[in-house]
Amino acid sequence: MRYGAYSEEVLKKLHWMNDVLGTSLADALAVSNGIDMRALIAEALHMGDEGHNRNKAGSLIYLKLLAPLIAKTTKDSAAMAEVMQFIGDNALSVLNPVMAACKAMTDAAHGVEGSTIVTTMARNGTDFGIRVSGLGEKQWFTAPAEIPVGLFFSGFSQADANPDIGDSAITETAGIGGFAMATAPAIVTFVGGTPKDAMNATLEMYEITFTESKFFTMPSLDFRGTPTGIDLRKVVELGITPRINTGIAHKNAGVGQVGAGLVRPPLKLFEDALLAFAEKYNI
Repeated sequence: MRYGAYSEEVLKKLHWMNDVLGTSLADALAVSNGIDMRALIAEALHMGDEGHNRNKAGSLIYLKLLAPLIAKTTKDSAAMAEVMQFIGDNALSVLNPVMAACKAMTDAAHGVEGSTIVTTMARNGTDFGIRVSGLGEKQWFTAPAEIPVGLFFSGFSQADANPDIGDSAITETAGIGGFAMATAPAIVTFVGGTPKDAMNATLEMYEITFTESKFFTMPSLDFRGTPTGIDLRKVVELGITPRINTGIAHKNAGVGQVGAGLVRPPLKLFEDALLAFAEKYNI
């Protein structure tokens, strides 16, 4: 339903999410101290998630934390059961809170004078855009989005794929998702490739990042921190662009998601941003 499908069934579910699910979650969180999303993500990475397209463990942790609160605040037993089942049945339930947490993390790194760290990556099905910490709040760099390559639902193929779409690449911007594939070898059953490919994807991302996360670690790499802080200079110098795990939308409006796979932003984004950086700082 977030990939362009708008059938009567989808619209009905969206209204339910707004009126029932949203109200239930708001009431539950109002009687809590909130959910520590950074701790949740860290634990999920140790349980086989990468935080973007594979969130099975994180969604179950999310349900575990929410269930007592929902039971305490949702008076309608039928609605309570419906809400809990919806969260439990959806392996991506936690993705939206994870994205919000990643956005908060990356926003904290934005606006640092002289910083070449990429703090936003986003795409809208037509263009891909990035922002850089040291280049101000409003300056975006855009280029045509690439078409993801991956695995498709029955009846669909690569010929049906739309250019990359969505704001979930904020997970990779924060150092998880495609950057943490080494800790989630089973992700390849959803996006394609082999477990060795997943390991190599993470190792490659260390080449273009500034540091390693203190909070998000990977057992398969001896608890090494995930590659974090995409550095504009390294991307351009090495010609290596970030890896992103992504859903694939159909190129025709109304169909919705037809698969999942891997994509990279165009190198031109980073080249243009580096030129702007050099001009601003007289390098």
